[in-house]
Amino acid sequence: MNNNQYSLWSLIVKTAVVHSITYFLMGILALQFLDYEKLMASPYMVCWFRQFDDPLLRVGPLFQPLRGLVFALAFYPLREILFGRKNGWLVMWWVLVALGILSTFGPPPGSIEGMVYTLIPISDQLRGYLEVVPQALLLSVILYYWVNRPEQRWLGWLLGVVFAIVMILPILGLMQG
Repeated sequence: MNNNQYSLWSLIVKTAVVHSITYFLMGILALQFLDYEKLMASPYMVCWFRQFDDPLLRVGPLFQPLRGLVFALAFYPLREILFGRKNGWLVMWWVLVALGILSTFGPPPGSIEGMVYTLIPISDQLRGYLEVVPQALLLSVILYYWVNRPEQRWLGWLLGVVFAIVMILPILGLMQG
């Protein structure tokens, strides 16, 4: 990989787009299949999570490009390892799982600290893995593919259109009340 081929700005845009799309997709699936509304209203989760009638929860996808920026700033110094190797997507996925899910510095549900220090049942904590682990995998695979194939402009257009839809839907949801 040519170090100059992928600018920091390009990686920021691509990571923000892919993260936002995969976050939205997995969030919709989790909402449909993991009964999050009931789980988040449980006595041990209600102090951690906003409830489903909270307007801020509805606009959560609008904040995901910021998280994509943070991911890109972490990926950029590691670009040779993540994008310049055959299985870089697998390394990226493991880094996201290891540091972003299992070994956070705080005790969020699903982390090792969360399992040790919170009263949340382990089964409820592990349920979240069905959302976040595949999302990290999708982010890694799609971003790796897109970064390593800049000549495939159709992919950029497709992801750009899907990203625009993902950003517009929460705004429309707020406007409808």
